[in-house]
Amino acid sequence: MPISLIVACAENRVIGRNRQLPFDIAEDKAWFDQKTAGHVVVLGRICFETWPKAVAAGRHPIVITRDRTLASPLVQVAASVPEALALARTLPGETLVCGGQRIYEETLPLADRLYVTLVHAEVPGDTYFPEWRKMNWRETARRESHDANYRYTFLTLDRQE
Repeated sequence: MPISLIVACAENRVIGRNRQLPFDIAEDKAWFDQKTAGHVVVLGRICFETWPKAVAAGRHPIVITRDRTLASPLVQVAASVPEALALARTLPGETLVCGGQRIYEETLPLADRLYVTLVHAEVPGDTYFPEWRKMNWRETARRESHDANYRYTFLTLDRQE
């Protein structure tokens, strides 16, 4: 079962500030929603609680938390990354890890693919994506874009053996 990580991060690897995204890029949000629709999304509790669409569009969320009260007919709960990935293997669709920092740190060494929206800015923040640029990735897709505030690049990177 391939594992993909999907993230929007700044050049300085910032992905969050005060439990929110550090930038508001409509095109990235739409791309993220489209890319995750109909698939398994593995994410931490804070990411789940701050993403209202986690259970929409046929997504199968698996929330990594000790809080079993988040479980419902639409949401599965796992106590650890290995437990979440084992659950994901039983579900149809691509497995997309959606954060946060600790979840990305644990799954990056296992990832087969990265979907990175690289925001060409240094932004302040308190949550980071782990350093991936020194690892062995092959770029398989790239699209440049911008809005009124940022330039950014949509990257697809596949692990090279």
